Amino acid sequence: MLWPRGRQAARSSSDRAELGVFNLRLFIEASITLLVIMDPPGTVPVFLGLVGRKSREARKRAARQGVLVSFLVITLFAVAGNSILAYMHIGIPALQGAGGLLLLLIALDLLTGKGATQHPEVEDVNIALVPLGTPLLAGPGAIAATIVFVRQADGWGSYFALAAAIVAVHLVLLGTLRSAGLLIKVFKESGILLMAKIAGLLLAAIAVQLVASSVQGFITSGV
Repeated sequence: MLWPRGRQAARSSSDRAELGVFNLRLFIEASITLLVIMDPPGTVPVFLGLVGRKSREARKRAARQGVLVSFLVITLFAVAGNSILAYMHIGIPALQGAGGLLLLLIALDLLTGKGATQHPEVEDVNIALVPLGTPLLAGPGAIAATIVFVRQADGWGSYFALAAAIVAVHLVLLGTLRSAGLLIKVFKESGILLMAKIAGLLLAAIAVQLVASSVQGFITSGV
């Protein structure tokens, strides 16, 4: 009679303790999920297609700014994503559709060669914000996954683990993009130009997939 109660009390005490310690399982799960969705190796061709013909310092600045923008967007939706979407009556399908249309415009610029402007410094900032920072890195998939993990969190230990996972993933992204310049020595100028066209095709495909997922989401939800 006493032993089950004692064991139940010990389990309850253990559960309460877990709420205040680092949740390793959530950290691993969130890190792997975000890495798969944000796909650091897959962003390298697009990144080089956007800034591969610029100087080394410009590439590093674009990588740093793009990852920072992505980190801020993901953090914002981790902290207030549910409230923002509920207040503005926006669902994940709407985010997917908007992101897809935005990426499609960038893809058309890359494919037609109209991405250059007369103000390179403005272009660098724009590339870091759109499409690199968002929606390429901090896209609808990463935002939705972050919101889901926040809903699963059940204590400060879980919140800290999720925050650590977001930081770790963005450090991997930064390291990957900063090392992408090594490929320039291999592909040279003509290779970077070809990569820009390939990046345009990849972005167009991602855009179409986002729009298709958006339409499917609206149909499923009955909107």
